[in-house]
Amino acid sequence: MSFGVRSVALLSSLSPWCWWRRPRLSCARPAWSCSRHILDMSYSRHFLDFQGSSIPSSMKKLVVTKLSQNFREAVALEQDSPVPLPGDGDLLVRNRFVGINASDINYSAGRYDASVKPPFDIGFEGVGDVVALGLSASADYTVGQAVAYVKAGSFAEYTVVPAKQAVPLPSVKPEFLTLMVSGATAYISLKELGELSEGKKVLVTAAAGGTGQFAVQLAKKAKCHVIGTCSSNEKGGFLKTIGCDHTINYKTENVEAVLRKDYPEGVDVVYESVGGKMFDLALNCLATKGRLIVIGFIAGYQNPTGLPPTKAELLPAKLLKKSASIRGFFLNHYLSEYKKALKHLLEMHERGDLVCEVDFGDMSPEGKFIGLESVFRAVDYMYMGKNIGKIVVELPHSVNSKL
Repeated sequence: MSFGVRSVALLSSLSPWCWWRRPRLSCARPAWSCSRHILDMSYSRHFLDFQGSSIPSSMKKLVVTKLSQNFREAVALEQDSPVPLPGDGDLLVRNRFVGINASDINYSAGRYDASVKPPFDIGFEGVGDVVALGLSASADYTVGQAVAYVKAGSFAEYTVVPAKQAVPLPSVKPEFLTLMVSGATAYISLKELGELSEGKKVLVTAAAGGTGQFAVQLAKKAKCHVIGTCSSNEKGGFLKTIGCDHTINYKTENVEAVLRKDYPEGVDVVYESVGGKMFDLALNCLATKGRLIVIGFIAGYQNPTGLPPTKAELLPAKLLKKSASIRGFFLNHYLSEYKKALKHLLEMHERGDLVCEVDFGDMSPEGKFIGLESVFRAVDYMYMGKNIGKIVVELPHSVNSKL
């Protein structure tokens, strides 16, 4: 799933909203005398959170110090970075969970925007508590509120988030983090480009990953027949629990041979995020009038020479022969649909209609991903193809925190 440098403003055009927002309490006294729990951080240099525990003056965060497709070489952990102060329309969020995306490597390698030079912050999404806020931001948010956001700089203990880019949540749960980029990408791409309908055959590559899990479930809810590729029997078992009709372990099975045998007329829609050889076979297995949706090409992200080659010279003939099509999807180009999609996904999750699988790395050799130091392991874990669901890193509270 591609996620570019312009994603720092992913939600900047969206007004704060929340379908579960509690109604404002009325107050018969003048507005200025109504008691509200607001901490105006706009011009303060000394501050406390709403329960009296000190917000430190310094924090840990990850910073890109050199451009490299090797994440460990590109990124450094800063131990004593100043805790940022929120401006008038901002929130200061103490991050509790941060999400790992395949595009973290593309971002640290400088592949999205050559004009961006190190050092710069990294990390795209987080969930946490509002611990301070500016006066204007207090019109829609309060200290102690749980929020999620999509903004560059989430790999830090504290992040300043413009109030317009935050999404209010009923509680701080890592499951909400899975929906911000991964869930929204699957929902909007399939809705806008998939043309799903009952009985259609849908192939999802990397189906047990952070985005693939949602593509499987959403296609199944559209009453499609869903095929998912994965790298282990354990992942295949998970896919079956979320509705996948047919799983293919590409480590032990020949994916193209299985598809030719079991689906001789081809598949109607391919949701593709791997690239390279997987892209080629996905193209070959398209049915007449089939659609291939490209949402990423993870096989090329860590490759120092760039993308692995595909048989592009045959592409026109293959598409013409089947009246087939290939569509790319980049979330930033569909921001007009984002608010509606996220609202629907959150409602589905709250009803129990959507599984939001989170992988904290409990089964990794060094154990659960806790603390910013473990982001490096989490990125390695993703590129080794070990995760089931969305990889999330938990950030523990400081000793004096009461939140």
